Amino acid sequence: MTSSLTLDTPHYADYPELAQVWESAVRATHDFLPEPYILLLRDHVLGRYLDAVMLVCCREACGRILGFVGVAGGRVDMLFVGAEHRGQGVGRKLLRHAIEVLGADRLDVNEQNAQALGFYRHEGFEITGRCETDGLGQPYPLLHLQLRDTHR
Repeated sequence: MTSSLTLDTPHYADYPELAQVWESAVRATHDFLPEPYILLLRDHVLGRYLDAVMLVCCREACGRILGFVGVAGGRVDMLFVGAEHRGQGVGRKLLRHAIEVLGADRLDVNEQNAQALGFYRHEGFEITGRCETDGLGQPYPLLHLQLRDTHR
């Protein structure tokens, strides 16, 4: 499937679709987050987070966004794939682009998101540290990951 997918830079008009992809991905993988916190994070995604990173999205031939990655300062700050497109190579394509083209070699992942942690470890990242709270200071621990030298 990944051969028919294209990567490009989304525009501001794509932000509502990016937020839908984000929410779909979070609801599929972040079952530890309560509903009010998901809604708060969605507001932050639309109001602040998308503008704070270099965005690249993965689209189907028809133009629909399947997933996206956001990179800033050599870090993958966000990587989300819509729930119905997980396991089809979209995340790997976006992560490889972030590493090879955008120079990202670090990221954080929620400790409770075992699926994402497994994905990143499979893609060559290793745990280098841990923080007790997420970026908003809430009790959702983050693991710090770094790309192993052998995968650069």
